[in-house]
Amino acid sequence: MKKSTSRIGLSLMGVLLALAAYVVVDNWGSHWFGRPNASTPAPASPIGNAPQNAAQIERGQYLARVGNCIACHSAKGMPPLAGGRRIDTPFGGVFSSNLTPDPATGLGQWSADDFWQALHHGRSKNGRLLVPAFPYNHTSVITREDSDALLAWLHSLAPVQQAPTPHTLMWPVGTQPALAVWRSLFFKPTPFVADAKQSAEWNRGAYLVQGLGHCAACHSPRNALGASGPVDELSGGLMPIVNWYAPDLTRDRETGLASTPLAEIVRLLGTGTSAQAQTSGPMAEVVQHGTQYMKPADLQAMAVYLQSRAQKISAADTTAARAPVSLRVAEMGLKTYERHCAQCHGDQGQGVRTSSGQVAYPALAGNRAVQLRDPTNLVQMVLYGGYAPATAGHPRPFGMPPFVLELDDRDIAAVLTHLRTQWGNQGGEVTALQVNRIRASQDH
Repeated sequence: MKKSTSRIGLSLMGVLLALAAYVVVDNWGSHWFGRPNASTPAPASPIGNAPQNAAQIERGQYLARVGNCIACHSAKGMPPLAGGRRIDTPFGGVFSSNLTPDPATGLGQWSADDFWQALHHGRSKNGRLLVPAFPYNHTSVITREDSDALLAWLHSLAPVQQAPTPHTLMWPVGTQPALAVWRSLFFKPTPFVADAKQSAEWNRGAYLVQGLGHCAACHSPRNALGASGPVDELSGGLMPIVNWYAPDLTRDRETGLASTPLAEIVRLLGTGTSAQAQTSGPMAEVVQHGTQYMKPADLQAMAVYLQSRAQKISAADTTAARAPVSLRVAEMGLKTYERHCAQCHGDQGQGVRTSSGQVAYPALAGNRAVQLRDPTNLVQMVLYGGYAPATAGHPRPFGMPPFVLELDDRDIAAVLTHLRTQWGNQGGEVTALQVNRIRASQDH
């Protein structure tokens, strides 16, 4: 019996050693056997062997806007792209890096190969593994030509000396061995491969959505270790820490992408508003800093790709039967709506438009965002206000004030239940516990 137990123990140890060897070779072997390290830095070259030119720099600036780089790599009160913005995760804080060409604290000594290594392999200049708050699964989709253009533009900026702020991740998260294991489980570079069965426009949209747009970083559920789905996973999910629900982009009942005219999808991406919808929360930031600057042809390509994905869902959207709402909740919801909401959104939830026909206050009747399976976004908007982005195509959007100090959890739950169950809406009841969870997570 003892010999048998010893053999089992040795076998288990062998498996563990083999796994450890795989992790090391998979994540560090190529670094040791061919990649530069801290003791042998890569030769400094602004853009490798490719000459910088105005067209390449202009293209890089455009690509940086498409990727919304400024949102994460700019801290309040600091120069743009100098890094230092805290990104909260379930495992602690991550601070973004300095992308300006400062030689000591930024990208001034980075070559084109160094930058490509970061985007395609998730490694810093010295070969260290980067934390996946930087979405290198998506940047690995980017072509080398676009990578070089991005670096050319970043090198054209004014350098800002700002040393990186150390991450505040819980141990052992963020250590190189832990990142090596995580990457072996959840990361593999996925360079873009065009689908020969689709049009050039569709493929351009797929490239933008999966790569620079990194849409799945929000519109994909994350597991307990913080990993999102594949780069083309768009089935929606709750965004940790920020507590917003990114809707399922493949399901018409949640977004209307399968049935909305392409021109209206393009308008929503470019201006933050359309005939049926307005963006708010994290998506408003995407429009504000990113998609409003995109070329019409690229917005059209994204719309074509997203609509194609949504139209492939063959199973009909079904609405689960909901439990009846109690008389007390119904009365409380109606009174709260009449007191705080009806003046803007109408007695029957019909909304209000401006004299030019633009949406001022969106209709709540038949509104897909009101009927989402997860009411988190509605709670966020009532607590902290709802604001569409100010864009060139919609420079003066209307907004909704916050009610965080005026309404308690039961009032908010009741009025949201009213919205979701009236005028033909088929949403479920919202509970005070759901409201309290979001309020507590925001420290209010």
